[in-house]
Amino acid sequence: MTGLSDKLKLIYKPFLIIAICFIATYTFLHWALFIKAGIPVKEDIVKFWLPFGLPFIPILIWLRPRIKLLQFKNDNGSFGYQFLACIAIAIPTIIAQAYLITATGKLTQVDNVSQIDKTEKTKYYSLKNYYIDRQRVAVRNTATVTGKLNTDFNMLIYVALPIFENISDTAKTEFKFWLGKKYSERISNRLSDQEKDDKYKVFAEQKQKEFEETDFKNFKFLEVIGNTEDHDEFNKAIAKSEAVKGNQQIVFEAKNEPFENRNGKKLEWTFGSLAIGFLAYFIFLLFPKFQESQLQKFKSSKIDKDTEIREMLDFFIPKEGFYVTSIIININLLVFIAMVIAGFGFVSFKGEDLLNWGANYKPLTTDGQWWRLLTNTFMHGGLMHILANMYGLLFVGIFLEPLLGKKKYLLIYLTTGILASVASIWWYDATVSVGASGAIFGLYGFFLATLLLKVFPQDFGKAFLISTLVFVGFNLLMGFTGGIDNAAHIGGLASGFIIGLLMSKQLKQQVEISAESEE
Repeated sequence: MTGLSDKLKLIYKPFLIIAICFIATYTFLHWALFIKAGIPVKEDIVKFWLPFGLPFIPILIWLRPRIKLLQFKNDNGSFGYQFLACIAIAIPTIIAQAYLITATGKLTQVDNVSQIDKTEKTKYYSLKNYYIDRQRVAVRNTATVTGKLNTDFNMLIYVALPIFENISDTAKTEFKFWLGKKYSERISNRLSDQEKDDKYKVFAEQKQKEFEETDFKNFKFLEVIGNTEDHDEFNKAIAKSEAVKGNQQIVFEAKNEPFENRNGKKLEWTFGSLAIGFLAYFIFLLFPKFQESQLQKFKSSKIDKDTEIREMLDFFIPKEGFYVTSIIININLLVFIAMVIAGFGFVSFKGEDLLNWGANYKPLTTDGQWWRLLTNTFMHGGLMHILANMYGLLFVGIFLEPLLGKKKYLLIYLTTGILASVASIWWYDATVSVGASGAIFGLYGFFLATLLLKVFPQDFGKAFLISTLVFVGFNLLMGFTGGIDNAAHIGGLASGFIIGLLMSKQLKQQVEISAESEE
């Protein structure tokens, strides 16, 4: 508990100010920009991903230099306290956004669906007269793969039922109001394709029975499904209907609880989670001591300049010896960000969207779309996929780009990436494949060849040979568990290794000449 007053003044008080200001500012901007002004952004991004990610910015700028005044056993301690501060801010912010959406949503009472277009658009509607048509149902069967290592296979069925004023309106040839119902179940993605098909059939039969037994007329009010992935899937189901013309389809979700209960306990949980976060951070601050020398410098405004953030950002700026690698990382990140902004998701993307953007898929690639062999190497299936790949590229690029130079390094990256894509369509008949991992494995294969043939100094080679073998072996083993394109991994690794064997002699001479000139 050494220096408690200084901890409260220098760290805890700024943390409280940052937390309260961030939650208030973000909630206001959410209301002003996305609810009031109606800027079309996916709700998941506004409700979860931005509140989760944005707190890192003020923490890094204002709180991080103060946390670094504390004494930790290792460097991870400082990061841990920064991460804890971000989580303490993110959780109540996320809950507050859920409350904001339900609390600001108005309930409009109308006699029938035809009056909805004649009233002010709101989030909730109460219908006096309506008829749910179970005969012209729109259905979409789909599946997604999620999880840190694509371990989960999510079976989904989206059902949309037309809503009319009365049964006589079912003779109409055009309609735009639908009641949506989503059915879902999660199984392991490590099952074989046949096992997945069998389980999907059982799932579909169970949900068909549940659908037939459901009384869709029994609801208290309707909620408009917003700009979400579910709404996109309902639209894809509805688009199959011949009676649908235009894109102005409105899909509702039935709510059975009283309208007054729509907020639940979100407000209480907002303040409760905030209080828990404040208390937890206070308790954690009691344990570490200050680095006295750094503390005195900070108080006297003579603290050493913090360059770690700048050094981290340097990885994204092309410079000598790390030019092509940074450009490749930036392109991959920009493509990922573009797909997120397009509304395809964040944690994971659907196969259909990946195909539209250039994923590798044998039936399409071999049908003349050979450009997919390259474009898929700049795409990723989700957040964890791109983070893992960019980390792997960053590590190997630091060593190989200075050795090879910009042109040879880029040529090897693209060549092994394309060969990895070829291996994928040779092995799989109908698998959607994306990711830079084939090209990255190509670089690791090349790196492995240079290490085995002792292109690098002996001390360097021994240290990194083992770590490279562990990295490659672990990723290949994980690929055999399912959900990962191991054919592309092996194709990239083998092609890179062969190219490395062919070039190692020349590179070794180059390194020796360079070493002699330095002496």
